Amino acid sequence: MIKPLRNYCLLKKEKVEEKKVGSIVISTTKKDDANVANIVAVGEEVKNPSLKVGAKVVYKEYSTTSYKENDEEYYLIKDEDILAVIE
Repeated sequence: MIKPLRNYCLLKKEKVEEKKVGSIVISTTKKDDANVANIVAVGEEVKNPSLKVGAKVVYKEYSTTSYKENDEEYYLIKDEDILAVIE
């Protein structure tokens, strides 16, 4: 597992359910959920106590760096680019 440094957080999007109707694949994710993910790990310099492992957050579009490990995709993002925590 990758461990973020400094003020970075590691995010993982929730699995997207796909339904197949004939030969058409339908995604059940709304466009509104495109910038929502769960925090998997936080760097040692993240000072905001709301940014903790397991928190569901909204982040700025195009502010992440993607990382793939074992067919799982993760995103590194600076804590300042996380806009809100969903409670």
